Amino acid sequence: MAVLEKIRVKFGLAISIIIALALLSFIIDPNTVSNAWQSLSSKNDVGVINGKGISYFDFLEDIERYKVINEIVTGSSVQNEQQQKQMQDAAWQELVDRYMFVKNAKAAGLNVSDEELLALTTGENASPVVTQNPAFCDEQGNFSPDAVVEFVKNIPSDASGRMRIYWNFLQKSIYNQQFYAKYGSIFNYSATLNSLEKARIVAQNNTTADFDYVTVYYPFQKDTSIVVSKSEIKAWYKDHTKDFERKAERDVEYVVFEVVPSADDIAAAADKMNEAYADLGKTDNIKTFMLKNSDRQYKDYWYKAGELESVNHEIEAFVAKNKSGVSPIITEDNTFYAARIMATAQKSDSVYVKHIMLRSADADHLADSLLNVLAKNRKQSFSALAAQFSDDKSSADGGELGNIGWLTQTRMIPGFEGTIDAVVGKPYKLKSQYGTHIVLVSKKTKPVLKKQVAILEKTAVAGKETFNKFYSQANSFATLAAHSVEGYKKAVDSLGVYSHRLSVNEGTASYGSIDQAKEVTRWIFGAKKGKASDIITVNNSYFFVVAVNEVRNEGVAPLKEVSAGIEQTLYGKKLAQVKTAEVAEKIKGLETIEAVAEAFGLPVQSETGYTFPSLPGRSNEPALAGAALLAPEGQVFGPVAGRIASYVVKVNKREVGEFFSEDDAKSQANQLSGYKAQMIVPVMEEACGVKDNRARFF
Repeated sequence: MAVLEKIRVKFGLAISIIIALALLSFIIDPNTVSNAWQSLSSKNDVGVINGKGISYFDFLEDIERYKVINEIVTGSSVQNEQQQKQMQDAAWQELVDRYMFVKNAKAAGLNVSDEELLALTTGENASPVVTQNPAFCDEQGNFSPDAVVEFVKNIPSDASGRMRIYWNFLQKSIYNQQFYAKYGSIFNYSATLNSLEKARIVAQNNTTADFDYVTVYYPFQKDTSIVVSKSEIKAWYKDHTKDFERKAERDVEYVVFEVVPSADDIAAAADKMNEAYADLGKTDNIKTFMLKNSDRQYKDYWYKAGELESVNHEIEAFVAKNKSGVSPIITEDNTFYAARIMATAQKSDSVYVKHIMLRSADADHLADSLLNVLAKNRKQSFSALAAQFSDDKSSADGGELGNIGWLTQTRMIPGFEGTIDAVVGKPYKLKSQYGTHIVLVSKKTKPVLKKQVAILEKTAVAGKETFNKFYSQANSFATLAAHSVEGYKKAVDSLGVYSHRLSVNEGTASYGSIDQAKEVTRWIFGAKKGKASDIITVNNSYFFVVAVNEVRNEGVAPLKEVSAGIEQTLYGKKLAQVKTAEVAEKIKGLETIEAVAEAFGLPVQSETGYTFPSLPGRSNEPALAGAALLAPEGQVFGPVAGRIASYVVKVNKREVGEFFSEDDAKSQANQLSGYKAQMIVPVMEEACGVKDNRARFF
């Protein structure tokens, strides 16, 4: 276990880094694709990869393994919401690699041999997964292949099995990364540009045009003479099926009964506040007192001006005005506050800290000896002693070993809190969970006035009687709704409650300002159209009743749902053809752009120095851009049919410069190749039918 501890400690004590997740930065995140409930056998699947269903319970095991890896690295079993999401993503990506990407890479003729994997762990070209891992660095902080070998040798003697879990993770990361590197190189090396392509790109990007044009907008009013037939709609639908693929969605209505404290609940909270307030200024043990009486616990924190605004403005004003004492009780919404100023002092915001960490059996004796050396020889370099004796070889802020850097109250190493009050330039000994330290505060920021404050806080909460009252209201509604949309609507009218409307997908977790409401979504996606729910309780504070108005399953939308949109698209295309033909007829024989403008009573517009592919204000009209680049110079050209108008163009001058070089063309091609490489995994996922249903469960 000492080797695993080294992984944590050698990162430096100032910050905590989650290497287990950072090592996966080379992996391209998959596109999230929700899936409707399909059958009883797949209902517990979090997804499908290359035809293989990934069960919820197997996926949980993978997540637990990543939790172990995270705990090995950080030393903490606590994960915040973001870390949990990262571990879920990492576990899913590992499955995508195993069942899809690596298989496809091997099918393309790629492989990573055992010898290659060995070279990537201990060879001269070792992977960053190991070279940047502090567990495999020597005392000077350099990568040591011997340290890797020693780690592997120690695996059988680790009864916890954690070293093996961690090593397997590292090996798998290196193995998968190598496949990504090889597969990506195929695209990189294929990004060649022949001489004809290069010449075309250079000429195209060096061309500028000055031109005039007239814009004849299509009418907004519908032209009844333009008809789109049902057969045309069906043909368009058949030819553009992929355009109508969609995720599963539900159109729902819901009512929500929020449990809020009653007047009696608020009065009860006020009584408890008054009772505690009477002793706030008298108690000698403020921590125990706050633990017993306050919703907000006491912290040994020194507040400076403005920092208590986030708690309450009146609390901030009281503390700013007084050096000691207890504030009056302050009421804000259903919360009561009172503050006691515990102490006032001039304190620095930040201190610059150096240390020498000792973890040997004789650490205390060695620390005393080094303190004597520093006391007797003031010219003795602290960093030199740190380089020679410290077990922390990673703390080297500014390039000097032993330098932790600037510490503050909020960015503080456990056990180092006393550095804020330490004397500058005077080394001393302290002990922490990491070992015995010689600590030196070399500089501080200018002290400012700060105060320690105990904040007594009591928020009124709904009592059992209040809770039952709101539940009864929700139950009355659910009873009237009687599990149907029709009953739901009658209940809304009968009880006069507000009904919310919303379209939800399987990832929906918030309803308005109410978060963590995934159980509502789960019910919705397990229900049929026309059904209403029983009471769904969220966070023990909200009672939902939901009705499903419309069900849209994942896949291609049926023709009847999209026919109106297709009709509008086809109408627009026909309108453009008809109106452009009318413009062409009207400008026959007109030889100047001014004559064209006069024929329609429209102004002549101008563009100068236009460069492909950007046309200011007209980037959504490729027809106009094409005419500017290709129309003959000096004559009226058009009309051309655009998206919103017909355009008649006259190019006055077109020039070819030299501001776009062959190197620029190569750079553009490489950039395009990079974009293509980023699409490798999404394209593979589409081809392999990858379905990510995690939103159902997490």
